[in-house]
Amino acid sequence: MTAPASFEEFWPHYLEAHSSHKTRSSHVFGTLLGFGIAATCVAYGEPLWALGAIGIAYGVAWISHLVFEKNMPATFSNPLWSLRGDMRMVQLALTGQLETEIARFEDNRPA
Repeated sequence: MTAPASFEEFWPHYLEAHSSHKTRSSHVFGTLLGFGIAATCVAYGEPLWALGAIGIAYGVAWISHLVFEKNMPATFSNPLWSLRGDMRMVQLALTGQLETEIARFEDNRPA
């Protein structure tokens, strides 16, 4: 596979790398947990501790790839697009649109 030239080209591959509901759920949980911890640290005047929230969020996500997907996280090949993909996946999950988005790409996948 050639490297995607845009995020919109990357997005279907990102979704495919997150085919397990357990992986997607872990990513959403880890991301929201990371934001919650970071916000709490900042609110209590400990912004440096908020950096640890990044490690927690990525740790949960990466472990889910090892355990459920048995693949390499996209963070290692496309860190910025992967972060954008995480944010889009969380937004779609929170608005109840993630499964529809997954189905849209599955329907267009070559047989």
